[in-house]
Amino acid sequence: MSESPETRHLQGALARLNARAWGIAIGLLLGGGLFLATIVLVLEGGPDVGRHLGLLRAYFPGYTVSVLGSLIGFVYGFVLGYAIGRVIGSVYNRLIRTES
Repeated sequence: MSESPETRHLQGALARLNARAWGIAIGLLLGGGLFLATIVLVLEGGPDVGRHLGLLRAYFPGYTVSVLGSLIGFVYGFVLGYAIGRVIGSVYNRLIRTES
């Protein structure tokens, strides 16, 4: 039995991802994760707080393991995650479009 053009169009529309939504979701995950990791290390304290996490300053200028650094890290993580999410959504949508 052949599918109607309306059914195929509806399935194609439902199969597409919203690239902006993926960008926001992954951006919040990466930014929020870095924020929480930094805050936990700051609250934990100690003589050498966040030695390994502090190495991120090589990639994220201005980032430090501090309260202010957690906010800066959130912004960097969100921007990076947003870009990754947009790429995932866009590539997925292009692959879906070429298969139909």
